[in-house]
Amino acid sequence: MASFRSLLPRRFRRSDITIPVVRLQGAIMAGGSQFRPALNMATAAPLLEKAFADKRAPAVAIIVNSPGGSPVQSRLIFRRIRDLAEEKEKKVYVFVEDLAASGGYMIAIAGDEIIADPSSIVGSIGVVSASFGFDEMIKKIGVDRRVYTAGKNKVTLDPFQPEKKADVDHLKRLQLEVHDVFINLVKERRGTKLADDDDLFSGLFWSGLKGKELGLVDSLGDLRSVLKERYGEKTQLRLITMPRGLFGRRMAGAGLGDMSTRIAGTAAAGLMEAVQERALWGRYGL
Repeated sequence: MASFRSLLPRRFRRSDITIPVVRLQGAIMAGGSQFRPALNMATAAPLLEKAFADKRAPAVAIIVNSPGGSPVQSRLIFRRIRDLAEEKEKKVYVFVEDLAASGGYMIAIAGDEIIADPSSIVGSIGVVSASFGFDEMIKKIGVDRRVYTAGKNKVTLDPFQPEKKADVDHLKRLQLEVHDVFINLVKERRGTKLADDDDLFSGLFWSGLKGKELGLVDSLGDLRSVLKERYGEKTQLRLITMPRGLFGRRMAGAGLGDMSTRIAGTAAAGLMEAVQERALWGRYGL
């Protein structure tokens, strides 16, 4: 119907305003697959490009529901939103659903206005790294792991070896540098809206209600109500999605054996990704 209306003379078209809506949901990490997609630049960019390409829309709405993850992917998505907003001269509204924490909040500050539900969780402006120590486990099952490297630091923070203080100290220095990048970005975007609170950049997180007091969000509300209030009761919302088949596109020349191998590999990698993602959500009680 949208394509048909575009062929009609302007005087016969409906005058309702339509706002494109992009949903960015899930843990933020590179990779992913057609069977277990991840939130990253590769998956978000096509949706954002499609939303901002709507010439008649005065704004783009983005729903963020993420516990965070990769700081690099988070910043890439943030940067793409801001670049498109400036290029297309559109206002960006970001709506926090359950959670916009850590990298999820980094994406949220790309909005010209951040709106949260009073019960949403926002904040957690910090950097965390985690690894599973397997050294004792492999000893118990009688496995002797041997690693040969050219470079004494090639196995830094190897989870299969005992933890070394020098490795941890190096990681913490890196975390502080990334944390400073995050803090500066938040201050640049939120400016004088931020409250003078010592805990603001400590990694704590708050409800949407408290987040408004701290200046992390601009207002409280929901997508439909806010946009209809801004642009009128006849405002339409159009969720941006990418078309795909039941199993995604089949790679050229791939036979059943290739597909089976890819499924098996995806399942193994997906299990570890699922553990990581569950840990991220669980940190916020979700």
